[in-house]
Amino acid sequence: MITKNLFVLGSAIPAFAGSLVQRQSSSLADCPGYTASNVQDNGSKVTADLSLAGTACNVYGDDLNDLRLEVEYQTTDRLHVKIYDAAEEVYQIQESVLPLPANDEGVDPADSGLSFSWTDSPFSFAITRRETNETLFDTSAAELVFETQYLRLTTALPNSPNLYGLGEHTDPFHLNTTNYTRTLWNRDAYGTPPGTNLYGSHPVYFDHRGENGTHGVLLASAEGMDIKIDDSEGTYLEYNTLGGVFDFYFLAGPSPKEVAAQYSAVVGLPAMVPYWGFGSHQCKYGYRDVWQVAEVVANYSIADIPLETMWTDIDYMELRRLFTLDPERYPLELVRELVDYLHAHQQHYIMMVNSAIWSGNYDGYNDGAELEVFQKRDNGSFYEGAVWPGPTVFPDWFHPNTQQYWDEKFLEFFDPETGVDIDGLWNDMNEPANFCPYPCLDPEAYSEESENPPEPPPVRTSADGRRIPGFPAGFQPQSNSSTTRRSLQGRASSSKRQASNNTDELAEHRGLPGRDLINPEYQINNAAGSISNKTLATDIQNYDGTYHYDTHNIWGHMMSTASQISMLARRPERRPLIITRSTFLSSGTRFGKWLGDNVSDWAQYRFSIAGILSFASIYQVPMVGPDICGFAGNTTETLCARWTTLGAFYPFMRNHAGDTSIDQEYYRWPLTTAAARNAIAVRYRLLDYFYTAFQRQTETGVPSLNPMFYLYPEDSNTFTIEHQFFYGDSILVSPVLEENSTDVDIYLPNDIFYDYWTGERIQGNGEFISLSDVGFDTIPLHIRGGSILPLRAESANTTTELRKNDFVLWIAPNATNQATGSLYLDDGDSLVQNGTSWISFEYDNGRFSMDGEFGYETDVVVKNVTVLGSEMSAQGPIPLNGSFEYNFGSGPEYEGGAERRGVRGGVLFGLLVVVGSVLTAL
Repeated sequence: MITKNLFVLGSAIPAFAGSLVQRQSSSLADCPGYTASNVQDNGSKVTADLSLAGTACNVYGDDLNDLRLEVEYQTTDRLHVKIYDAAEEVYQIQESVLPLPANDEGVDPADSGLSFSWTDSPFSFAITRRETNETLFDTSAAELVFETQYLRLTTALPNSPNLYGLGEHTDPFHLNTTNYTRTLWNRDAYGTPPGTNLYGSHPVYFDHRGENGTHGVLLASAEGMDIKIDDSEGTYLEYNTLGGVFDFYFLAGPSPKEVAAQYSAVVGLPAMVPYWGFGSHQCKYGYRDVWQVAEVVANYSIADIPLETMWTDIDYMELRRLFTLDPERYPLELVRELVDYLHAHQQHYIMMVNSAIWSGNYDGYNDGAELEVFQKRDNGSFYEGAVWPGPTVFPDWFHPNTQQYWDEKFLEFFDPETGVDIDGLWNDMNEPANFCPYPCLDPEAYSEESENPPEPPPVRTSADGRRIPGFPAGFQPQSNSSTTRRSLQGRASSSKRQASNNTDELAEHRGLPGRDLINPEYQINNAAGSISNKTLATDIQNYDGTYHYDTHNIWGHMMSTASQISMLARRPERRPLIITRSTFLSSGTRFGKWLGDNVSDWAQYRFSIAGILSFASIYQVPMVGPDICGFAGNTTETLCARWTTLGAFYPFMRNHAGDTSIDQEYYRWPLTTAAARNAIAVRYRLLDYFYTAFQRQTETGVPSLNPMFYLYPEDSNTFTIEHQFFYGDSILVSPVLEENSTDVDIYLPNDIFYDYWTGERIQGNGEFISLSDVGFDTIPLHIRGGSILPLRAESANTTTELRKNDFVLWIAPNATNQATGSLYLDDGDSLVQNGTSWISFEYDNGRFSMDGEFGYETDVVVKNVTVLGSEMSAQGPIPLNGSFEYNFGSGPEYEGGAERRGVRGGVLFGLLVVVGSVLTAL
């Protein structure tokens, strides 16, 4: 009789032998699990065969008889466990989509922070933390199920666990563990309702256990799945997937930040974005024409509110057709003049590129059809759905010609000399969204019934007779009445090209044959209904032989990957800024993310914090933000004002409203005007501080945004806090949360803090404190003791002007009168830098020092240095080209390349200045 004995990796496993009599059961409880045999132990890598341990249950498909186990100690903090079919027919994510790390030489298990053990039959395994022997993952509670269209694996959790991740969702940041189901199946989720699957899939969670440490668990799977967490009979987390394999990465931590960095080593480090990308952005679905866009730009200038980048939604297109301009509302000449105006005023321009191409007779369709790049039905015809332009086709991102097609469209439509010279890109609707419900037998009839494309707004020849200050003649009243309107649109052909069926270059793991790819027996909790509803039919075969059933969750990621490559093709020397809606593992390595079509209400204002923290601190997609003031519905003056002050501390800051929503640009109301001027000025002064934190994340994976427990991992009060967060490591952001309130209770850990606005030193006692009379144009900010902040001495209306301003340093000593900080400098735009500076600052009981690498040449200097909570401040300038030391009260000391006289010829630190606590006087 086989017993359920526990073995440590490297020990012998008894072989299982015997014939199996097959029958079908209707209950997962009857599933026999698997037995391990034929163990091969090479030290850092162990493999074994897994054979079905009894009568197949065949509940949601056919049980696979033979599996393989592969265990790799890849690094001292990462353990890889993979269970897959022995025949290697089951779908696995293409390496071109997700290049997971190889084992290389691995490490000795004795040197790992994690330990793998297992039972022989029924097979289960456990992961423990070697230092403490605490079990982190244990699958023995239920038998492993591995069927053709259903996989199940269950792990035990501690009571009342602190779990985070498993996105994308709008549920609490600290996950519910009572009868909770998190479904991963990318969908067009208007309104981002809680409790449902949204736009992206990130099957990773962090398990934080206070003083016992944090670990991470990644299931590298693209399959649709339900992840269930329940504590009714013990606490368990259960994976239920529609196929694929079990491909786990266990991350040892032990600190939350270390887990985040270790996760980045698996999925890839985030991409750096241009400096201007951190500026303030404006958009609205429903800018009816180029005159309205120009008027918004002018109004921001008149209101003296920074506007770094102007965006246009799909309004610019002719009848919503991709790669076209509406010749009456967005004529090419005026769009080009708009872009020229923005560039001349140090501003930028971004347009949306959707995922679906109108299948009518124009070059956007015909060029793709000629290259055979669209998704096909099994009869070889192009699959058609219905989206904004009406009947549409969808690119097959696995087709070898698709990148060529995408590159050529970008190079033509966004040509700086003849087209629209965009600075960045916006990808939307790429879950992929399809308005037409499955089976979508007549996309044309559905489009006519749903009135897509919508009727364009009435044509204007000006902004209703209003002058637009600063803009050329074509934007002024009546001046363009005789102008010939031109647009960028496709050339006509005599007939629409059709598809032919040619599939070769098949993927290695393209999926088991004979599956029901439309209605699998196990139904995930997809809020859209069946897995084919409102998206592509899941039985579509990709060019490489895989099926949309398996690759649905990576479709949007692949679209934006192609877009990033195309943007680099047109501007290979510059960092691209790309924002997408649908994401997957590793999306942050190429692009950023906005949180989708949210709603203008206080609940979504509050949730936005959990959203940005999840993507920036867990999923490694740090360029993230929601639509400020909300997309759907109508915002209010007070909500928009509060959201503006909070939005100044999102990595990606964009105001964006829906087409049926009221206008909500910051200048529309007195409170939002005041809030924007105040908050954006703070954001811009702190921009280099955050830019430094963001650059560090691109190099190390250490997060640039932090939940409170990341910095106070042993303070149990922080574990469930989701409405306060650290911007970088040093700025605690604590927004007012309730409608029309000016009060908020905030938590301050047992540490030293300084009020950002007054410089007042505050001793946190691990308690909540009440703040009152918080104006609608401000937000509570506190500087963590032990920090040195580099700030620009003054703000500016563009980041180009901001970069010309000198710095000031604020020293916020901790309880032992010490502090550290850093500053990263580069040109802000080049993909490959000629020189960069990484400057470190240190303060120790009155002695200040500056050291590091000084490769970036700049005339900008440190104007002055202030010690918060004291009366000490000293005047510069200090050049940022070499080491420097200063002892408050005794004068400066130079090292390295710094000269005794500053770049402006002044004597450095000739005077000790008493400034009190009012920092705005600096």
